[in-house]
Amino acid sequence: MGTTQLESVPEPKYWHLKTVLSEALDSEFAVGEILPNERDLAARFGVARATLRQALEQLELEGRLQRRRGVGTTVAPPRMGVAVGTDRGSWPGAPGDDWQPADSEPAVPPADVARALETGPDELVHTVRRTRVSHGQPVAAELLYVPSSSVPDLTAIDAPAGPARARAVLRELDRLALEGQDRAVELGSARADDARALDRLPGAPVLVVTTRFLAGGRTAALSVATYRADTCRLTFGDEGAVEIHHGPERQAS
Repeated sequence: MGTTQLESVPEPKYWHLKTVLSEALDSEFAVGEILPNERDLAARFGVARATLRQALEQLELEGRLQRRRGVGTTVAPPRMGVAVGTDRGSWPGAPGDDWQPADSEPAVPPADVARALETGPDELVHTVRRTRVSHGQPVAAELLYVPSSSVPDLTAIDAPAGPARARAVLRELDRLALEGQDRAVELGSARADDARALDRLPGAPVLVVTTRFLAGGRTAALSVATYRADTCRLTFGDEGAVEIHHGPERQAS
């Protein structure tokens, strides 16, 4: 077969630079070390700063680098394994759930969430905010949307605000018979509120895990969990121990 059009396209300059930078990270820098500024790096490798930024952004996406407020660009530690929904028979907040409830308030959800919940366009739903910490650092933030029909016995008197109200919503939700759940994972960029919760800069790469909980033949709750893509390796199932590194210097385990 002849050479295809894609095969004839040269490797982008920033991609080659990314490879060179990755080798430098392995040989010259330690985890947590701050990289030189963009001007010095661009001069060292003889590239334009725009090319350098593209390479740095790709390395951040791959979890090799972290951009930190007031610090700069640092070498990232190895990704940590974070289990996602290993128990498919449990509601959020069940025993063994290591998410920490932060708050809950009635709010109109985004249009796509309202469609999934089959609520009216201006109908308020309980919006539970939760966070997840691993190895002392925030790794995920969640918005759990629960329609009033799923927790009909919840009253403001029981839990007026804050973590207590979030726990009350989860407790009432657990009264339903969970019929199943489905989940989707996609790559995204951190919004301003996610960035604050995860101690990242807006636009940092994140993994968005959307989970739909089913009860009574309908969507009883919907979770949108945002994980730090620079530090997290999501695992599914009870084992979740498979780890393969695509590089000649690393071995599969």
